[in-house]
Amino acid sequence: MGCNRNCGLVAGAVIGAVLAVFGGILMPVGDMLIQKTIKKEVVLEEGTIAFKNWVKTGTDVYRQFWIFDVQNPDEVALNSSKIKVKQRGPYTYRVRYLAKENITQDSETHTVSFLQPNGAIFEPSLSVGTEDDMFTILNLAVAAAPHLYPNAFVQGILNSLIKKSKSSMFQNRTLKELLWGYTDPFLSLVPYPVATTVGVFYPYNNTADGVYKVFNGKDDISKVAIIDTYKGKKNLLYWSSYCDMINGTDAASFPPFVEKTRILRFFSSDICRSVYAEFSAEMDLKGIPVYRFTLPSLAFASPSENPDNHCFCTEQIISKNCTLYGVLDIGKCKEGKPVYISLPHFLHGSPELAEPIEGLSPNEEEHRTYLDVEPITGFTLRFAKRLQINILVKPAKKIEALKNLKHNYIVPILWLNETGTIGDEKAKMFRNQVTGKINLLGLVEIVLLSVGVVMFIAFMISYCACRSKKVN
Repeated sequence: MGCNRNCGLVAGAVIGAVLAVFGGILMPVGDMLIQKTIKKEVVLEEGTIAFKNWVKTGTDVYRQFWIFDVQNPDEVALNSSKIKVKQRGPYTYRVRYLAKENITQDSETHTVSFLQPNGAIFEPSLSVGTEDDMFTILNLAVAAAPHLYPNAFVQGILNSLIKKSKSSMFQNRTLKELLWGYTDPFLSLVPYPVATTVGVFYPYNNTADGVYKVFNGKDDISKVAIIDTYKGKKNLLYWSSYCDMINGTDAASFPPFVEKTRILRFFSSDICRSVYAEFSAEMDLKGIPVYRFTLPSLAFASPSENPDNHCFCTEQIISKNCTLYGVLDIGKCKEGKPVYISLPHFLHGSPELAEPIEGLSPNEEEHRTYLDVEPITGFTLRFAKRLQINILVKPAKKIEALKNLKHNYIVPILWLNETGTIGDEKAKMFRNQVTGKINLLGLVEIVLLSVGVVMFIAFMISYCACRSKKVN
């Protein structure tokens, strides 16, 4: 009887030890299985989860606009007063709803090329007004004239055309005209061929962005979705410098197994450059653990603080010898037009940017850009891209509409918030297919290890106690 009992205790201890060892072995094996599955599913090729969502996003993406309506246009034009603006919005459009086109895999370079069609559908229920709402805004064509044509003689000719068309420094335009284009009366009188349609995002609808070529991750998962070329070039502004290189992904996804120390780089064709985000917090999104990465203030810093921005400082006067921070000159990829980008309301910008503008209220929570990334797959499950479009206006003695200006203005036109969040159904599917399986495997590992250790200790204690009684 005692022998049987001792044998039973020893057997129990052995079983506990086996369970503990099995649980310990299962941990690295489980991790390997997870990595193998993830590496397979994030490759951009037919049949994977990543490819299906990459071709056409299953998330509704919206672009909201807030327009800076000028309240005192005559004062500014006559006396070079501060520009008083009133923010009006949001006006919301659904974007990025069209599937990628001309998708072509290259097995030799392990890349996939494509075009991204553009389209915008107005969403009245998510807007404060209609596309016919009227705004007083900067006259884009008049403001750009002295910048594009600095020659005094040419400016004299342009001035006669501006007067003939009854154009001035400011104009009244509908939301639809401002965003998507209108025929400018001044440009329509220019006697040589010029584009006469003007709009902040013209042309957009029925156009396509690209051609993009990205790595599909087939040979190296650490490069998946990273852009190789855009429109056939690795370098957007055609200079040999780092800051205008096309770096990173399109921000819809990143290579998997994202660590908090990683810098996430992504390219935006809207602003003609790559930017980056840094880890800021762990968050829960519909039951899915995500890492929040935010765009740091250093991304818009002056070249003296951030050398990566040196190629966005194109002159010494406006930039105050390249010390001005919070705005970047992207005119090189906007056909030479005086376009500057910033964060909304000049968040993190030099004080002198907002000094000639009344009505701005920068707010970190409302105006920052962030990405919520699921760290195992690298998929972006929620994001908010927030940017402001500004136009430089300079005094011009030969152009009457601008001759009374006493200093330069970087005039805010609008700011946008492009945002998307994984839907409830997609989130449920993601939890079932990815996080649920990972959590279950992790739970099994812990349970086996814990039960094995407990059984081993319990049976060993019982065995020792039994042996002690037998000796006595």
